[in-house]
Amino acid sequence: MQNENMHEYDIKLDKVRRLESAGEKAYKAKYAKTHEIHDLDKYELDTKVSVAGRMTFKRTFGKLIFAKLYAIGDNFDIDFTSPIRTSVQISLSLNIVGEEALQKFKEFCDIGDFIGVEGKLIRTQTGELTVQVETFELLSKALRGLPEKFHGLTDTDIRYRQRYLDIISNEKSRLAVLVRFKVTQFLREFYIKHGFLEVETPILQNAVGGALAKPFRTHHNALDLDMNLRISPETFLKRVIACGFDKVFEIAKDFRNEGLCVDKLQEFTMLESYAAYWDYEDSIKFYTKLFREVCFYVFGKYEFNSNGRTIKLPEEFPRIDYVATLNEILGFNVLDMTDVDEFKKLVLEKGLLEEYELADQFTCGGIIDLLYKRKMRPNITEPTILYNYPNVVPLVRFNDNDDRLIEMFQLVIDGQEMIKGYSELVNPIQQKKGFEDQATAKQRGDAEAMDYDKEYVLAMEHGFPPISGIGFGIDVFIYHLLDCENIRDTILFPITKPLDESKEVEKDED
Repeated sequence: MQNENMHEYDIKLDKVRRLESAGEKAYKAKYAKTHEIHDLDKYELDTKVSVAGRMTFKRTFGKLIFAKLYAIGDNFDIDFTSPIRTSVQISLSLNIVGEEALQKFKEFCDIGDFIGVEGKLIRTQTGELTVQVETFELLSKALRGLPEKFHGLTDTDIRYRQRYLDIISNEKSRLAVLVRFKVTQFLREFYIKHGFLEVETPILQNAVGGALAKPFRTHHNALDLDMNLRISPETFLKRVIACGFDKVFEIAKDFRNEGLCVDKLQEFTMLESYAAYWDYEDSIKFYTKLFREVCFYVFGKYEFNSNGRTIKLPEEFPRIDYVATLNEILGFNVLDMTDVDEFKKLVLEKGLLEEYELADQFTCGGIIDLLYKRKMRPNITEPTILYNYPNVVPLVRFNDNDDRLIEMFQLVIDGQEMIKGYSELVNPIQQKKGFEDQATAKQRGDAEAMDYDKEYVLAMEHGFPPISGIGFGIDVFIYHLLDCENIRDTILFPITKPLDESKEVEKDED
């Protein structure tokens, strides 16, 4: 197959040389379109149009050629309940374009090439909307073809590596990234409409914080400083609140140096927002409205499908008391657990977890989180707010009546976390203690523990107002909303291993 592909490559390269030796550019600088392919259904028949796109189909019947041009185009609005037009049929006949032009199209225009055509809209005998070509231009010559038989790519590695081929040939892949980018645009507009200011914070940071995860490490040569790629923009966004901006958000690229699986990425996109003078109840109301409106924007209704089930989004989500539910599972009060070894012993005695699962847990909080992920979260199917958490997250405000509890919530749907939010800890004395506990966990070997962030504590000592914040992964959000098989389906160019040049896409122009 490699030799056949190289033979095809050489043939197309020869066509480029022949065109240029005849004084014609095989790679034009521009083309004047008058219409977009996705808009053509709006126009009456006999309308004169000039459109351009990649040729994905070609059939020759003597004096008549049928082909298809593909383009997503620009400046489009999407009705996600019905797919947008991404291709249009074109026809070239001897009677209209002439023998010389028809022969040129036959000989030099191949599947994969970019073509510009001018002509009028007609419908064929089968009713298909078609541009009856009067003139055409070869705009850009492709030296390699498209996936075989237009059935799309099935090789997963090639699908993610050569995403441009996947998007062209697979409507499901195309819809996933279209939804992602249009939803991101919707989210930005939603936040701005509700008085939030979009800001930017550093990606390179010198303290690991904002979430419990393993960081990517790097080195700043000019400052001779070890740094990390941010896990979260949280601590900087709260410093923005301290500047006097009461409502802020950021669509942030974050990084976690952890394992691969179908629902997690090492480079991912988070939307985090913070509002001064709110508590976590305000954040619950805001996010419930946001989630419902996004769902309606995509599907035209307040529901979506997940794992073969219809998930309905009520105006208020039911709630589950995290501590009370965990206590039912354990048979004792988890808030009484302060000794890690004793906690492990009790969990093992009750057969709730295996010893190997507890081997890398260095804090009571880590054990609690593991129990939640194994024994509680999988049983939650309908959209549910979890609240009343034990005090195991170092950046969250303590409950006023019991400092063993924190004011945090999560939305869980079908056993998956959609969002996390809380009333923020703004007490620098308590924050210091939280960072000290994290430092102790790090000394014991906890690779996910936060650093003691002195700069953040200093800012808090200068005064933070009451704050509540939420954060959710856009990749995860779209992954669940569209019921994708793999979270990488929501990413335009997911991380892949270096190219294996011996592995090429099979191509066939017929």
